[in-house]
Amino acid sequence: MTPPVGSRDTRPYARELKFLAPMADAAGIRAWMRYTLTVDPHGTGTHHDEYDISTIYFDTNGHDVFNRRGSFGRAKLRIRRYGRSQAAFLERKLRTDGMLAKRRTPVPLTELPRLTGPLDATWPGHWFHKRLLKRALRPSTQMTYHRVARSAQHDLGYVRVTMDVDLRVQPAYGFAFSAERGAPLSPTHAIVEVKFQGPEPALLADLCRTFRLAPQSLSKYRLGATALGVVSATPATLDTAAFSIGDPS
Repeated sequence: MTPPVGSRDTRPYARELKFLAPMADAAGIRAWMRYTLTVDPHGTGTHHDEYDISTIYFDTNGHDVFNRRGSFGRAKLRIRRYGRSQAAFLERKLRTDGMLAKRRTPVPLTELPRLTGPLDATWPGHWFHKRLLKRALRPSTQMTYHRVARSAQHDLGYVRVTMDVDLRVQPAYGFAFSAERGAPLSPTHAIVEVKFQGPEPALLADLCRTFRLAPQSLSKYRLGATALGVVSATPATLDTAAFSIGDPS
């Protein structure tokens, strides 16, 4: 799991590519990752590269984040929990041309209700609370999934590959994580993400060639919100054919 520390990370010329992979290829992709890349520094499991993630996503009443209107299309606020940790991370991810920046602050789960009260400049989560209020954001959906993550250094920088499976979604009614797992999205696909700096690393070409992967415009939040019917219409550019609500199990 990710370490309980606050951080700011700004990466110039960072890129993030996402791929929709058939679950029939998931075992092969996982084996490729474990052969090609090194272990995740905070992973668990036999191979030290696995963890479970729960995320609360936010949106406005007008679904500005979902529709990527203006600055809502560049900045995303979320609360993330790893496994059964008693702490959560308040996160802001900002993307502009040529830069990817992330800010995250850990807080105990018991302090999340402070996001419903008055601003407190002495609280570590003050910056996150302030942005929620300024942008009129409210909890929208909660998504959980199982992740395998590995990384490597290449000649021109850092590369990290993740694969998410068993995606489940449910409405988020407040600032607390539900104990329920949620309804499963279609089990036929996994989401693979590759993050890197500079030119595309050679291993990316190998991954795409080996498993016939092509980059797609994917957002877990938008997929989950669409499947739940949080929004009344799906933008034409969003391919959700592989993701629909199944029977909870």
